Amino acid sequence: MLRAAAVVSCVPYVALKAAWIAGSRVGIPDGSVLLDRPALTAAANTATVLMDATVVVLALLLTQGWGRRVPAWLLALPMWVATGLLTPIMTGFPLQVLVKVITDAPTAPAGSEPFLDAWVFGVVYTGFIVQGLALGTLFVLYARDRWGHLWRGTVGTLPRSAVGPGLRTAGVAASVLAALAAVPHAMWAAGATTGLSRSRIVGRTADFRLLEGTYALFAAMTVAGVLALALRRGRRLATRTPLALAWVGSGALGCWGGWLLVASAMPAAEGAGHAPAAMTLTYAVQVIAGLLVLAVGARFLGKRGQDGAADGTGAGAVREESRAGGRARGRIRGRTA
Repeated sequence: MLRAAAVVSCVPYVALKAAWIAGSRVGIPDGSVLLDRPALTAAANTATVLMDATVVVLALLLTQGWGRRVPAWLLALPMWVATGLLTPIMTGFPLQVLVKVITDAPTAPAGSEPFLDAWVFGVVYTGFIVQGLALGTLFVLYARDRWGHLWRGTVGTLPRSAVGPGLRTAGVAASVLAALAAVPHAMWAAGATTGLSRSRIVGRTADFRLLEGTYALFAAMTVAGVLALALRRGRRLATRTPLALAWVGSGALGCWGGWLLVASAMPAAEGAGHAPAAMTLTYAVQVIAGLLVLAVGARFLGKRGQDGAADGTGAGAVREESRAGGRARGRIRGRTA
C-alpha cells in the first residue's frame, strides 16, 4: 500500500507539469508571471518532473530485494533531498490551511499578480504530503533493517572514538551556520522587513510569515541534533533521536536554501532587480550548513560501522542483518502490497 501510495501520489503533479510543458494553461490564470517567460517555465517544469519521478524510483528501491544492494550514498543522498524538500510542505501547508480556516487571512495581497489557480496548490501539495508520508515510512523501515545497528543505544553510551576532534569541530561549525541562518528567518516571521526585497515586503501574508517560522524551526532542529551528538549532550537520549533531528532539519534547511537560492537568481524573480544580498546570503548559508551536516553525519555513521567491526560487534550485527534481511523484505512487501 505504501509503495502504491507513493507512486500514485506523483500522478497529479506530473500530469499538470506535462500538460504545461505541452502548452496547456490549465490552472494558470490570465496575467500569471508563468506566462511571461515560456521557455524558462518549460525548463523549470521539465526539471521538477524529473525530480518527482525520482520518488517512484525510490519507492521501488526501498521495497525490492535489489534495493538492499544499492550503495548507501546512492540511496541516502536522494532521500535526504526528498526529506528536505517534502518535510516543510508536509508541515507548512496544513498549518497554512488551519490559519486560513481560523483567521480567514488572505493567501495573497490585494492587487497582486495571479500565479496559479487556488485548486492547483491543494491538489499538488496534497500529493506531496502523501509522497512524504509514504516514502518516509518506507525509508524508516528500510534504514532500521539495514543500518539500525549503527544507532543503537543512547548518546551517553557512544564511544569517544565515534566523535573525534575533527567531527566535533565540523559539527559545531555546522550548528553555528544553521543558527546564523535561523536569525533572518525568525526576524521575517516576526514581521521585520530588514533584508527583504521590495516585492517580498509588498507580498507578505500570514502564509509567508508562517513559512519563515518553519525555516527557523528546522534550523533549531539541526542545531539541537548536531550538538547533542558532537558534544554528547542529553546522555539519556536514544542515539536515533538527534540523528533524526539532524537529518530532517539539515535536509529542510539545505535543500530549501538551494531551491530559494536558485529561484532568487531567476530573471526578475524578485520583481525589479535581483534579490537583496541579505536574502542571497541567508540561502547560501543554509546550503552550506545543510551539506556540512550531511557530511558530518555520513562520517559519524561510517566511524560507527568501523568501530563495530573493530571490536567484533559489527560482524555479529551484519550476520543478524543478513538473517533479518529476508524477513524484513517480506514485512516491507506485506506493508506495500
